[in-house]
Amino acid sequence: MPSLPGLAVPPWLAHALRTQRGPVPWNAVLRGALAAGPLLLVAVLAGQPSVGVVAALGAMFAGINDRPGSRRAAVRRLGAPALAGAGGLLVGSYAGQHVGAVTLTLLLTGLGLVAGGVSAVGPVASGAGTQLLVATAIGAGMPLPEPGWQRALFYLVGAGWLLALRLALPTTAPTAGDYRFDGERDAVAAVYDAIAGLLAAAGGPDATARRVALTAALDHAQDALAGPRLRRYASSGAERRLHARYAAALPLAEAATALAWAGEAVPARAAEGPRLLAVAVRTGAHTGPLPAPARSAPALRALDDALLHAAAAFDGGGTGKALHTRRRTALSVARTAFGAGGREYGLRVALCFGASAAVAQGLLHAQWYGNHSHWYWLPATAVFLVKPDLGPLASRVLCRAAGTVLGAVVFAGLALLLPQPAGLVAVVAVCGALIPVATRHFAAQTAVVTVLVLALVMVAGEPPAAWSRIGETLLACAIVLLVGHLPAIGQRGGTVRARLTRAVEAADVYLTHVLNDATTDDRPGRWALRREAYRALAEARAAIDLAAAELPALARHTEGTGEVAATLGRLVDTTTACAVQLDDSGRLTPRHTERIAELLDELAERQGRTRPRGGQRRGVAVPV
Repeated sequence: MPSLPGLAVPPWLAHALRTQRGPVPWNAVLRGALAAGPLLLVAVLAGQPSVGVVAALGAMFAGINDRPGSRRAAVRRLGAPALAGAGGLLVGSYAGQHVGAVTLTLLLTGLGLVAGGVSAVGPVASGAGTQLLVATAIGAGMPLPEPGWQRALFYLVGAGWLLALRLALPTTAPTAGDYRFDGERDAVAAVYDAIAGLLAAAGGPDATARRVALTAALDHAQDALAGPRLRRYASSGAERRLHARYAAALPLAEAATALAWAGEAVPARAAEGPRLLAVAVRTGAHTGPLPAPARSAPALRALDDALLHAAAAFDGGGTGKALHTRRRTALSVARTAFGAGGREYGLRVALCFGASAAVAQGLLHAQWYGNHSHWYWLPATAVFLVKPDLGPLASRVLCRAAGTVLGAVVFAGLALLLPQPAGLVAVVAVCGALIPVATRHFAAQTAVVTVLVLALVMVAGEPPAAWSRIGETLLACAIVLLVGHLPAIGQRGGTVRARLTRAVEAADVYLTHVLNDATTDDRPGRWALRREAYRALAEARAAIDLAAAELPALARHTEGTGEVAATLGRLVDTTTACAVQLDDSGRLTPRHTERIAELLDELAERQGRTRPRGGQRRGVAVPV
């Protein structure tokens, strides 16, 4: 956390000042430049600027979701929110034309409740919920000549164009084989790099951070390989090899975690094998001889066996079966959306979205207020501000206000200097290219999107609206701050507790499988359960970190959950060490059994402090 001499910066402000780092995603910049701007230019030249505005909006929202990763993952990450946005645009267009202000406000509130609950499911669902609500507000309020079904169609055209660019354009980096799988290759190679990093850090103070980095790399690779196939047939050699190489990394990750748990330094040569495997994944070259670690301990023997298995998978072409991870069923998704976390999430979104819509409708019909033709900006802005997964509430509000003021001032200057409409089309193209870089900070993203949206408004034939945009945003900030801190119906911190409960359940299933079903020798099943336990733990930690950076009035409702997650992480690490020990000898040492018992007691005690009532954990038998 950054701090000034003698003065600690509060967490919510530290979060607002934090910026993601990394290389410039030049491929995404190119796609952004070729998406909204060219679509708008074609429409303007064809004499249909409003059509281009809708298509550019679809491309803009798709650009916001165009994050680094594999092409197959991009199909779901960009496509699902685009479909939701098109549906929202369709519903909003017809509702805005045929229902009154009160009914429209109630409709938007109801949609906010549903979309908010669905947003708790995960990042893709959250993106879909955001686009659904924003597009509904735009459809209801933005004056466009096209009927609702045409608006939805052209919105999909814009998003589909950027998705097509994502699938078709090759990357600028050197590739090994079919460029369509470069994202998958990078993701799998990053897993082997993370394994090497954990082995190098074993026995040192950075071991825990390296294990967390390994979990993140495995999560990213799992997502990269989980999307729809890019070939017509499922038997493509490149896909089989990537799946097999990802599967070969799982026993290596398990052995590396067990070595880190032991707390002893590992010989440097142990990390060389995973590093060579990472190079082989990226370049397509042969691995060559892999340095074998000493076999003096169970985890080192497991690491050596995993390296031999990986070498065989790489040199043999990796044509074995891909590892199938457990997918979330419709029932589990529904439980998340309508559970405690989803209800709290949905209620918060519904209250802010509905309240902002009501205020906007009241101002629209108030004779003293004057022109309020852009009333839909108010609820649309509230959606971005109230989304808990986008950052702490105070941080979001501060960044949104600062970014909007900056973007409006910049656009006001550009509108005076640039010719119309050619200059506005150029502004849209430039902003589309800047979005992939601006997404690293919410204020920067807001500034770029503000300039782009104001340019689209003028292209659509409306008067300049830079200053009204500032007013609408500041009003939305006030509404969200007020509603976001009202006493909620039910328990606060429901999202954090729901994810933490799921993490505890996943860890319990994994522990039960390792200790009670050790004789089944179902290692792929065990690795899948291990992945699920670590992934659920990572999601819980992310929610806890966001909640801890809220203002004290909100942060206090999740106090103690960080300690529960830390204990749970140690329990899952110990379970992994137990699995390796049981594979080696079939029995646990006293150190393993005592540590498991200590952590179970500690977890029960910490849960009792943070959980109001109930939620007893089922026991497991510990073989000795």
